[in-house]
Amino acid sequence: MPLRDTLLVAGSANVDFVVRAAHVPVPGETVLGRDFSTFPGGKGANQAVACARSGGVPTRMLVALGDDACAGVLEQSLLDAGVALQVVRSEHATGTAFICLADDAQNAITVAPGANTALRGDEVLDWDGVGYLLLQLETPLEAVTALACAARAAGARVVLNAAPARALAPELLELVDVLVVNEGELAALSGREGTVATCLARLDVRCVVVTLGARGCCARLDGTFLVQSGFKVQAVDTTAAGDTFCGALVAALNQGQAMTVALRFACAASALTCTRLGAQASIPRRAEVEAFLLADGRHGPTDDHALAAYCGLV
Repeated sequence: MPLRDTLLVAGSANVDFVVRAAHVPVPGETVLGRDFSTFPGGKGANQAVACARSGGVPTRMLVALGDDACAGVLEQSLLDAGVALQVVRSEHATGTAFICLADDAQNAITVAPGANTALRGDEVLDWDGVGYLLLQLETPLEAVTALACAARAAGARVVLNAAPARALAPELLELVDVLVVNEGELAALSGREGTVATCLARLDVRCVVVTLGARGCCARLDGTFLVQSGFKVQAVDTTAAGDTFCGALVAALNQGQAMTVALRFACAASALTCTRLGAQASIPRRAEVEAFLLADGRHGPTDDHALAAYCGLV
C-alpha cells in the first residue's frame, strides 16, 4: 500500500483587517477602535498553516484567489509555512474578513468570501499519498461535498470543521470520518439543547470533537467519550485558535497518533496561538508545541473532572 503521509486542505483564504477595541460592539453600537492591522487568514489557509507548521507534516492546499495584491500576501504566507499550493484563479476579489478584536481577546468577524466561492470540488486530480482531507464551510457546500466524495473514493479520510454553522445534508455527514465543531455549531447541528454529551450523541458521525474554548475539548469516538482540558495561558487574541486546533489535530492523526494524544497536542497548539496577535502569524511551530507540553507543570491543564461535569458526563 502506498504511503499516505500528506494532508490536503481545501478551503478559504482571506486577508484579515483587524481593529482593536475595548469591546466588541453590540447591534447598533459604534465603538471607537485603536490599532489597525492586516494579517493573512481564512479558515482553510489557517488550518493548512497549522498542519504544516504546528503539525510538521507535508501539506497541500486547494485554494481560490483573485488576481490582486491580497492574493500575493496569502500565497506568500502559505508558501513560507511550507504549504504546497494548487491555486484556482478567480475573477472575483480575494476573500477578506473584517475583525473587531476586544481587549478580553474575544472577537467578532464578518467575511466577504469573494474568490472563495469559485471552488467547484472537481479540481483535485492527484490523490496519491493523501491520508486526510480537511474541509471547512467558507466555500460552496457543493464543492465541500464533491471533495469529500472524491477523497473517500481515493481512500483518504475526511475531516470536516463545520464552521461557520450551516445546515448539513445527511449525505455529506455520511462521508465524514471526523467532525469538528464548537459549542454553537454543535447545538445547531444536533438540533437540540442539552449537555455537550447529549448533543454529541445525536450526531451520526463516527467521531465528533467539540472545542470548548479555554475549557478544552470533548470527543465522542465510537460511542466512547474523551475529555481534554485546556491549558492555562494569558490570551491576547483567539482569532485562529479553532483553526490551529483543527490543523494540529488532523496532523497528529495523520501521523498515526491515538485520539487522546492528538487532542492533547491540538489543545496545546491552540493555547499557544491565543498568546499572539494575528491569524496565521500566531500559529506556533511544532517544536514550540512540544516544548510547551514538556513544561506541563508550568502550563498545567484545568481539571478533567470539572470538564467532564461541564459536558454532562458525570
